[in-house]
Amino acid sequence: MISNQVLQNTVEGLRDISRTELCVLDTDGKVLASTFGDFTFQPSDIQAFVDSPAESQLVRGCQYFKVSDGYNLEYILAVRGDDEDSYMVGKLAAFLLQSLAVAYKERLDKDSFIKNLLLDNLLLVDIYNRAKKLHIDAEKRRVVMVIEMNQERDHSTIESVRNFFGSKSKSFITAVDESSIIIVKELEDDETYAEVDKEAAAVYKAMNFSLGEGVHMAYGTIVGELKEVSRSYKEARMALDVGKIFFADKEIIAYSSLGIGRLIYQLPIPLCKMFIKEIFENKSPDDFDEETLITIDKFFENSLNVSETSRQLYIHRNTLVYRLDKLQKSTGLDLRVFEDAITFKIALMVVRYMKYMEALDF
Repeated sequence: MISNQVLQNTVEGLRDISRTELCVLDTDGKVLASTFGDFTFQPSDIQAFVDSPAESQLVRGCQYFKVSDGYNLEYILAVRGDDEDSYMVGKLAAFLLQSLAVAYKERLDKDSFIKNLLLDNLLLVDIYNRAKKLHIDAEKRRVVMVIEMNQERDHSTIESVRNFFGSKSKSFITAVDESSIIIVKELEDDETYAEVDKEAAAVYKAMNFSLGEGVHMAYGTIVGELKEVSRSYKEARMALDVGKIFFADKEIIAYSSLGIGRLIYQLPIPLCKMFIKEIFENKSPDDFDEETLITIDKFFENSLNVSETSRQLYIHRNTLVYRLDKLQKSTGLDLRVFEDAITFKIALMVVRYMKYMEALDF
């Protein structure tokens, strides 16, 4: 169904061109868009025209035209005037509105198909049959991007994303909830993750400019068939969540960059608690003071290099060694040993994950 705002813009544009007053009504006689001013329509006139086999009719100084979407009667167009010129304007306007109705219906059909595809609501045979009917290439390479906002999405937000890609784009822009927008981006055969990242950055910049802070974005892996689009969507969703836990400073998260974070994200909380208890007994990595935590983070950043870490922390090498020795006595883990460092790093990530999940429960 065409929005009332689009209908109003259309009849106003036609009025400005033709100097003829027009009005669009639904099949019950309710005015949806009009340039008539205070003119009122007789419900009986509208109902009689709807029930009649005529495609156009002159009643009380107005020309009436039927507008369908190819199958169903959608609108009644009323044009003021009883001469040949007003009849010609009405025929042209009815043709334009019918074209709009068909285009909007096709978009809605495609939008519904893409939503069900993303949510795994279609059988494999249905995917290919419906794609063929909707003239969607099932063998094209695609990637799914998800934009999450800190506010409820409205229709204009989706339209602004569609405008960003342009009317000739074969990508699909849709939504399955109130706070995010999904982009199913069609790719050329030679497009790589580098190009996807650049485009994601451009979309993020545009959305961040129009919506302000609080916009997060993620994308899944590139898939080669339409049936795999739902997997890319699930990956993008996971990337958004994992990014909030382990990569809070990143604006755009790619599923392929999640590393061990995506494994930890799928662990059950009881198993996480058991792991922390086995490694640290009654302690937890986040119980350490700020100085120790800063030292640990910097040590990991510098790939366990003592000299570089002490230089960046502006402390003597022996001071860093003393801190690491103290940490070893407290936890039994020597961060200068690779296996112990890996254990400690994973433990820090597990604790961060548990805190995030606990916060969601409240």
